[in-house]
Amino acid sequence: MLVAVVISAPLFISTDCKKQKQCGCGKDIIQSPADAVFYVYFKPGDMASIYMTPSSGIDIYTLCNPDEILPKLEKFTSGAEFIVSGDAYWDCNYVMQASNYGYNYDYRTYYNIRVTDIELVLYGKK
Repeated sequence: MLVAVVISAPLFISTDCKKQKQCGCGKDIIQSPADAVFYVYFKPGDMASIYMTPSSGIDIYTLCNPDEILPKLEKFTSGAEFIVSGDAYWDCNYVMQASNYGYNYDYRTYYNIRVTDIELVLYGKK
């Protein structure tokens, strides 16, 4: 009887592994902010320096498609509030550092975001 229990036990135990989300633009989407308010920081003409922080948090989002977004931003000042929609992904550098030190090594979380829509917050003004 004991032998039968030992042999049949693996049939009732779940051994499914969950796939870890992949990092980087175009991989696994982890969130899709829609009409979220972000502060956008940039240097005019420097696509590599664009990053955003949500108005309600301290996380850092870097753009997957800065060449599409920079022309829309250059007429505004850095630090302005924008309404942003898009798909967010894990930032690979953050994932690598977090795997070495644990996900609490930094108080911020870093993401990549492919922005699909961005417009200045006008607070009811046109």
